[in-house]
Amino acid sequence: MPKLIFIIGPTATGKSKIAFYLAKRLNTEIVSCDSMLVYKEPSIINSKPKEYLKEIKHYFIDIISVEENYSVFEYFSSAVKLIEEILKKRQFLIVAGGSCLYIKALLDGIFEGGFKDNNLREELENKAKIFGKDYLHKELKKVDPITAEKINDLKRIIRALEVYYLTGKPISEKKKEAVGLYNRFDIKIFGLTLDRKLLYDRINRRVDKMFEEGAVFEVENLLKLNLSTTAKAMLGIKEIAGYLSGNYDIDTAKELLKKNTRHFAKRQITWFKKDTRIFWLGIENLSLEDILNLILKNV
Repeated sequence: MPKLIFIIGPTATGKSKIAFYLAKRLNTEIVSCDSMLVYKEPSIINSKPKEYLKEIKHYFIDIISVEENYSVFEYFSSAVKLIEEILKKRQFLIVAGGSCLYIKALLDGIFEGGFKDNNLREELENKAKIFGKDYLHKELKKVDPITAEKINDLKRIIRALEVYYLTGKPISEKKKEAVGLYNRFDIKIFGLTLDRKLLYDRINRRVDKMFEEGAVFEVENLLKLNLSTTAKAMLGIKEIAGYLSGNYDIDTAKELLKKNTRHFAKRQITWFKKDTRIFWLGIENLSLEDILNLILKNV
């Protein structure tokens, strides 16, 4: 059976580098799992691994403009199809990144929730005002008893009914259609971890390097565009925009970005630690060769 290898972990742990050299060893390609690398215009503030892109095929890097929104469901839908196709031809494929929601979606699936109709929702809300929540709950029991048994709050009842009346299918059935990859392929998930102080030192050095390489100029140019909501969430934009607006000096912008990136890494670690499927690799005392050999030994 083909093997799907995940290389995940918090920012600044060297995922791109390890994935690149692993792909070379296995003669395969890389599916990026990073919500900020999808954007074409930036390359500094999102740490685009440009030196690796020329030699190994990477998917989901530079695919849309920062003026476009890009949802986790769009990524999930496209990535699952792509992975399925690649694994028909290759024995190995690598998924690398640190976007928690993207990784969770690939592994376990995601329900899109894009079936919406404001008029229908308003009608259901009015029904609830007139007849009460229990009336709608009984209505849901008739069309989707599985979901009705699990939920009891009005917002979710209305949502479940909305999906049913728009699609003709219970929301419980629609969710089954959005199945993840975990039980369908031979999947190994390797998490890269570092001593917290070492990780934070790496983050601080990375931010210093970003500013040396022109992060301010990059953000200045990005702000001339009509940035989408998802692109605005990119670390570095808000912090540097504050400097460009004259709210504080460049050193403050730099320190803010360091602090916010450290907080982001902490949130990633908290999220990943909940997943018992991850095989953790403490990499602080390991060479690149050691890490690759350890991964290959456990694939």
